[in-house]
Amino acid sequence: MKARQRDGGKEGQRDERSLSRRRAHPLSVSLSPYLWCFGALMAALLLSAAIGAVSIPPLDVARLLLSRVLPISVDAPETFITILFDIRLPRVALTALTGAALAGSGAAYQGLFRNPLADPYLLGVASGAGLGAVVAMAIQWPSSALSFFAVPMAAFVGAVLTALLVYALARVGRTTPISTLILAGVAVGAFMTSVSTFLMLRAQGELRRAINWMLGGFALGGWSPVVAVLPEIILGLGVLLVVSRPLNVLQFGDDQARQLGLNVDRVKRVVIIAASLTTAAAVAFSGIIGFVGLAVPHLIRLMWGGDYRRLIPLSIIGGAAGLLLVDLIARTVLAPQELPVGVVTALIGAPFFVWLLRRAKQQAFW
Repeated sequence: MKARQRDGGKEGQRDERSLSRRRAHPLSVSLSPYLWCFGALMAALLLSAAIGAVSIPPLDVARLLLSRVLPISVDAPETFITILFDIRLPRVALTALTGAALAGSGAAYQGLFRNPLADPYLLGVASGAGLGAVVAMAIQWPSSALSFFAVPMAAFVGAVLTALLVYALARVGRTTPISTLILAGVAVGAFMTSVSTFLMLRAQGELRRAINWMLGGFALGGWSPVVAVLPEIILGLGVLLVVSRPLNVLQFGDDQARQLGLNVDRVKRVVIIAASLTTAAAVAFSGIIGFVGLAVPHLIRLMWGGDYRRLIPLSIIGGAAGLLLVDLIARTVLAPQELPVGVVTALIGAPFFVWLLRRAKQQAFW
């Protein structure tokens, strides 16, 4: 008993010393995670824009980008300018937005369910967004700028309707238990996936495009897809950043959160709608890309803690950087052939998920 008290006293002294160190350097502690994530994002942006069938030196990429905002002259071939601004930068922007949307919504879902193994696909929202996108692809839209907006809007409608259906099925009286919410999401998601598969088999002319989309990828070129998804992602992620503090309160449990004055049901609805919006925007042009919303927030949590006021913004930045690096691997590992991004994320994410399960089992055992 005395030995345990001595051990507890030593642990308390270590905690006090670590806390005093944090108080002694508050600026470095608060800024270092953001500096690391922004540095990784900048490096991923430069590498993604520089590496390809035609390599562009990263220094030239940085100078060309700066020349658009600063009055400096850059001596670079015209082909570099065309490749960078008309081909690679739109793909880099769409990839970064997709990674940010998936990781940000994944962090929000993990806070909502109080489970680090949750991701944007848990409620079937991605499957609903996929069904909406497949329906839009099956329709012969006229070739115009509006056709690019039809896919994300259809994906958003499918995601929101799926979220509302899951929420209605899971509601018990005036409460929404997390267990019933997850079960309803799995069932509805499986149904939506089966309907999407049926439509893809029926739409023969769009079958190849739909299959490529289901595997995850960024086949569409130009800035139109970026413009189409940008408002939805900014709005959805902005709302998730605002509700990061209520998500911290939810970690104490629904009953205690209500006692602290939090409107639990309203927070749940806001998180579900905002996360559905960002997931739908990510799915619309990028397809089904798994494990980003699971792995990135969990890694951020392991490195810098579970405070959602920090976890959500860091997940947004880290998700953009991570998916850019994965897309770079998909484009170069079998060049000139390109792998679907969803295949690469599955190859990387599946072992990571197994490691998470083993770690959770060991913690539960001990």
